[in-house]
Amino acid sequence: MTGRGERGGVFWGRFGAALAVLTAIALGAACSTGGTSNSSTSGSGSTSSADVNSLPIDVVKTVSPSVVLIQTPDGLGSGEVYDTKGDIVTNAHVVGAATTFVVTTYSGKQLPGTLVGTFPPDDLAVIKVDGNGLKPAKFGDSAKLQVGEAVLAIGNPLGLEGSVTSGIVSALGRVVSEGPGGGTLPDAVQTSAAINPGNSGGALVDLNSEVIGIPTLAALSPGTQAPAPGIGFAISSNRAKVIADQLVANGKVTNSGRAYLGIQTGATSGGEGVLVLSVQPAGSAARAGITPGTLIVSVAGKPTPTPTDLAEVLATLSPGQTVPVVVIPPNSTSKTTVQVTLGELPG
Repeated sequence: MTGRGERGGVFWGRFGAALAVLTAIALGAACSTGGTSNSSTSGSGSTSSADVNSLPIDVVKTVSPSVVLIQTPDGLGSGEVYDTKGDIVTNAHVVGAATTFVVTTYSGKQLPGTLVGTFPPDDLAVIKVDGNGLKPAKFGDSAKLQVGEAVLAIGNPLGLEGSVTSGIVSALGRVVSEGPGGGTLPDAVQTSAAINPGNSGGALVDLNSEVIGIPTLAALSPGTQAPAPGIGFAISSNRAKVIADQLVANGKVTNSGRAYLGIQTGATSGGEGVLVLSVQPAGSAARAGITPGTLIVSVAGKPTPTPTDLAEVLATLSPGQTVPVVVIPPNSTSKTTVQVTLGELPG
C-alpha cells in the first residue's frame, strides 16, 4: 500500500546524529548505545494477563542483543546486526560522511567498523564489523503489518542505552520527506511509539520479535517546531531489506526500484510548478521533450507545486511506468501534457 505523506504545514524532522550530551540535545538526532537483555523466545498463544504482560519483555530480551551503538566523529547512532558476517544496517544520516566507526555491541564490546555503502534517497546505509559472536536481528515482512498492531522501538535515545518505547502501527504506506537535504521515503510505517534523538537506525519490532521497520523520522509541530507526540516514521523492513541486500553484495544500489525523471529541479516563488534546471541527456524527461526552463505542474494527475511534492509523487510510481506530465514550456504560459516513461533512480 502506498499513500501520500500528510504534510498539512508539518515539517518532517529527520533525526541526525545524537550528541552524547543530555543537556544540549538538538531535535533531529536519533542515536545512542546498545540495550540490555538476554535472548529468549517470544511468549505467544496465551490470553492470560501474565503472558500478555510478559510478551513485550520477551521481545526486548530477544531483540536487544542485535541493536548496537554507532559512533561517528559527529555523534552517535543506532543500528542492528543484519547477518552473521557483521554487516549492520542503519540510517544514511547516522553515517553521514564518515567511513570509519566505533560500534558498541550489546555486551559492551567496542569494535572498529567500516562503511560498506549508503543509499541516501532511502536514508539507508550498511557498515561492517567483525561478526564473531554477534546475533543478527530477524527481519519480518512489513507487508503483513496491520494498523493497530502493537510495536516497540528499541534504540539509544538521548544517549540512554537500550531504551524501549511502545505504541502501535498508526498507518501504513506513508510517503514522507525528510526536509531540506534529506530523502523522500516510500512505504514508511507510521507509529505512535516515541522516536526520540538517538533512535535513528534502531529497530521497530512487532510482538513476534521481528524487525518490521527502522525508526527514522518524527513529526515536528508547525510554528513551534517541537516534536509532535505520537507521530513517528520508520522505513519498512521490506524496503530496508531490498536496499541492504544490494549494499552488502555490491557496496552500492544497482536496482533502486524507484521512479526517476532524470532532471535537476528548483522551486518557484509562486509555487505554480517545479522549475527544470537541467535535463539528463537521453533520460526520461529528455526523451519526452522536456527542456531546461520548463515548469512541471503535475505528474500522474497529482499536483507538483514544489520539488518536495514532485519527489513524493515519484516515490509512489515505478520505473518503466508511462504517466502524463503536465508542463508549461519555456517562454509559454500555456499548459501542455506529455507522456513520460519513467526511468530508474540510480544508486
